Amino acid sequence: METLSIVKIGGNVIDDQDALNHFLHNLAALPGYKLLVHGGGKIATETAHKMGIPVQMHEGRRITCFETLKVVTMVYAGYVNKTITASLQASGCNAIGLSGADMNMIKAEKRPVKEIDYGFAGDITEVNITQLNLLLTAGITPVCCAVTHDGNGQLLNTNADTIAAALASALAGSWNTSLYYCFEKNGVLEDINQAHSVIPQITRTYFEELKQKAIIADGMLPKLNNAFAALENGVKEVFIGSHQMIGSTEVVNTKIALS
Repeated sequence: METLSIVKIGGNVIDDQDALNHFLHNLAALPGYKLLVHGGGKIATETAHKMGIPVQMHEGRRITCFETLKVVTMVYAGYVNKTITASLQASGCNAIGLSGADMNMIKAEKRPVKEIDYGFAGDITEVNITQLNLLLTAGITPVCCAVTHDGNGQLLNTNADTIAAALASALAGSWNTSLYYCFEKNGVLEDINQAHSVIPQITRTYFEELKQKAIIADGMLPKLNNAFAALENGVKEVFIGSHQMIGSTEVVNTKIALS
């Protein structure tokens, strides 16, 4: 099978134009087939504040009321998605910006209300690998934002880490797939205040130990859960680290392994 790199970019990298440009240049130069998933939460939060819309979070996940859904759609599927796509074109990478509704790419269902009402948050139910494979085999790099749909006209806000893992899992049967979670840190840190305290490898057993010690918490928890889910669904390898690891074999990062 051909190699496919699925890269998720988020955190402060999207807000740092120099870092983003460096990352996109390296991604464009990366050999083989690739797919990019991006967040944009900080910009969405700033935009919501400017519009007077309250921002609510729970365990690293955004609670999405109807007005917040408008904001994340404008920011994720609009400004951020098209800016990244244009930058990849400038670097010689033929890319297409997509939401989950485009080409019926990712369907989701509105998350049921349990202890927390997440509003218009979507849990993925289906990935259209046929359409994605058409784009990839044509040499086009999909740039996927964190907006999905339910198939009945309703847009939904879906965690970008979850989208990256779902896409990697769905495409693992067609490609030799690697998943990269890129953000502003060098990897998963043993000490959040020490940038170089990168944990080189985390197995599921070690993950449970790190959770009990509260070394891994908050927004890193869903990222690690998604990483393990991807490996269990046939993804070859998963890495978490800085944007500089793309295209480099020398940059320190954290490898996620089942055992």
